[in-house]
Amino acid sequence: MDKIKTSLVLEGGGLRGAYTAGALTWLIDNGIEFDASYGISTGAVHLTNYLMKHTEDLLDFSVFGITDSRIQGPKAILRCGKLVDYDFLFDHILKEEKKYDISDLKTCKSEGFIGIYELDQGKTVYYSTRDISYKELEASTSLPILGTIVEENGKQMHDGGITDMIPIKKAVEDGCNRHLVITTKPGDYVRKPAKAFVVWLMKMMYPQCKNISEDYRIRHLNYADQISLIRQLEEDKQAVYVFPSRHSKVTRLGGTSDELKELFDLGYSDMEDKREAIMALVKKDA
Repeated sequence: MDKIKTSLVLEGGGLRGAYTAGALTWLIDNGIEFDASYGISTGAVHLTNYLMKHTEDLLDFSVFGITDSRIQGPKAILRCGKLVDYDFLFDHILKEEKKYDISDLKTCKSEGFIGIYELDQGKTVYYSTRDISYKELEASTSLPILGTIVEENGKQMHDGGITDMIPIKKAVEDGCNRHLVITTKPGDYVRKPAKAFVVWLMKMMYPQCKNISEDYRIRHLNYADQISLIRQLEEDKQAVYVFPSRHSKVTRLGGTSDELKELFDLGYSDMEDKREAIMALVKKDA
């Protein structure tokens, strides 16, 4: 029998990541760790707090910090010319106001991996949380078009969700054979094809990256493949799939603190409802 290697796999979802934050708080409260963990977009930031066991930050960032009016909307447009000001979110709100510090990631027992789309390579590359820089973490959440390109050491970077919305394939490629997958959309969600105008805009805005517009055009197909793999692993008893058990008013970029707290609590309670299956999944002497 193959040695059991467990993974935690986290989707992004913008403000919907409050669901993930609640689910991760449940994992911390129950002392559950994994051999490897994978996060995309907002899921990447929540992953760092999970690895460092920062339950207060999981709640604060996902419910209160992310709704700050200075991050998105008119104030962001006036400041940086983009709908979402990721520099202000990371450098001012998180780093200065909330004293967010990722230095503890270097000594965490469990290793995490965060997906970043590198424009020069035209693909999503995974970075270990033990070595990740602050700017790389910012890049992992910076949506194309809505946010600015994050640059560091000659690299131009964006959100890895351009190709890998749910990083399950990476977990399988790395040899993990039991997976806890947490997504932020209901189980009946079907991703629609990108609008032709958005695909064209990607091509115009990122002429240095020949792959990005095509990657965005087939994004719905990649998502369907990722869900299909998760469902197959679930059927084979190699995965537990956790997703919102009811619909929420929260969208990628919209939601009140009360709505986000409700979604956070739903993530926690949905995990509790699947306690038996999760405990069986991570049990190493089974």
